[in-house]
Amino acid sequence: MNETGSQLIGNTRSAEGQQTFHAFDPQQQQTLPQPFREATHNEIDRAVQLAAAAFTLYKKVPAAQRAAFLQAIAENTTVLGDELVNTASAESGLPLARLQGERDRTTGQLRLFAGLLTEGSWVNARIDAGTPDVRQMQIPLGVTGIFGASNFPLAFSVAGGDTAAALAAGCTVVFKAHPAHPHTSHLVATAILAAANSTGMPEGVFSLLHGASIETGQQLAKHPQLSAIAFTGSFRGGKALYDTATRRPVPIPVFAEMGSVNPVFFLPGILQEKGEALAAQFLQSLTMGVGQFCTNPGLFITPGSGSTFVDTLQKSIAAMPAGCMLTPGILDAYQKGISQLQQAGAQVLGKAPEAAHQASPYLLQISAQQALDNPALCHEVFGPSSLHIRAENKEDLYRLARGLEGQLTATIHGTEEDLRQHAELVDILREKAGRILINGFPTGVAVNHAMVHGGPWPATTPAAGTSVGSAAIYRFCRPVCYQDFPAYLLPPELRNENPLGIWRLLNGRFSKDAL
Repeated sequence: MNETGSQLIGNTRSAEGQQTFHAFDPQQQQTLPQPFREATHNEIDRAVQLAAAAFTLYKKVPAAQRAAFLQAIAENTTVLGDELVNTASAESGLPLARLQGERDRTTGQLRLFAGLLTEGSWVNARIDAGTPDVRQMQIPLGVTGIFGASNFPLAFSVAGGDTAAALAAGCTVVFKAHPAHPHTSHLVATAILAAANSTGMPEGVFSLLHGASIETGQQLAKHPQLSAIAFTGSFRGGKALYDTATRRPVPIPVFAEMGSVNPVFFLPGILQEKGEALAAQFLQSLTMGVGQFCTNPGLFITPGSGSTFVDTLQKSIAAMPAGCMLTPGILDAYQKGISQLQQAGAQVLGKAPEAAHQASPYLLQISAQQALDNPALCHEVFGPSSLHIRAENKEDLYRLARGLEGQLTATIHGTEEDLRQHAELVDILREKAGRILINGFPTGVAVNHAMVHGGPWPATTPAAGTSVGSAAIYRFCRPVCYQDFPAYLLPPELRNENPLGIWRLLNGRFSKDAL
């Protein structure tokens, strides 16, 4: 039995399945030799059962010990060194420098949550000491099934933001590795399991499952002991999991980030002032990572033709290089998406030269009326393309904004006068996106306490949350109320003496005081 290609069910390696699959090197255009076994129904069941048993213990582990666990994962991931980034590069085609940065982002997320746990006030303790005596705090949901993303083999994968947030909340995790980078996933999973063992976490706090088939993910989503699902990927994949989870005898929440076109509105004054500079910045954002970011600016709107700005884009895109996409399937979907836009009436505004097995950046164009008549033209095409919409006047601009689906981001570029004259646009976009930017570009999502990476349907489900930043912990919690409890039965966070020294809402006022 080759241990690398097997499931990691707690501390046990399991290789029951007979079906195998291989990762693919998109740069070299060759299948990688290591086979990986598809998880069987029995292995999926054992992983969830073990996670459920571990949850009864892990949910009681003090926050300081969970913080030490997350710190140990970060340290172990760093220790993997060149082997990790070289493996991830071979499986994704991403450059080493990008993956080194992504590794640092991954460990940074883990340490962010460790710090949140150490401080302790995240539990949102609330005490109303009256009659009745009512006390509230957040508690973990339970066993969480997490699905890795294709475009971030580290930061949105095995030890990525979803896993960090779920483990920080006190949930146990069964992770479904993305089939595009199974060896990378295995390496990081071993770092997590080593951290669990060295910090005394219960066996089953984390398990890794492999599978290239849709059936593997669906089987995990249907397991009766699963309490939540987290997913980053396509609308089709996220919607399938959402439908499965809501049709179960006991429905469970699905926290799915499913993509976005991230519209960018360029207002007239700023286009006159700095149209050429904005065009260069826009193309850099559009083609970064071969457009394989969920915050890629796939739609931009200008008043009228956009004059110098659009002219510069047309001339400049021809000099942009084609790039290697993550998988042949993603490249095929991108090329089909471009063809479908053209068939639906979009005009090619400009494009980069073609290259074998690579994605060429594209700019396409439609009128405001075309967009309003056929909203499907404004759906995401994952890759380095963007669709230009010409708005004839301010009313067109507002109509286009109101007609948008839910987005991860929405951006406005304007002078101070532009922004004053289009103040209503901010109000419209606030209802459409989780993050609104002024005079910036959406690619690049900071990992901090204030970040929101989410938005209304179909960008995410549900809209009331984020998959990046410390607030992501609240997706994996629920509030519980303790009424008229004797002191010895209360958790430390809710006891009168406040032994943890955290901020609490005491009778309507935030305080660290004892009651």
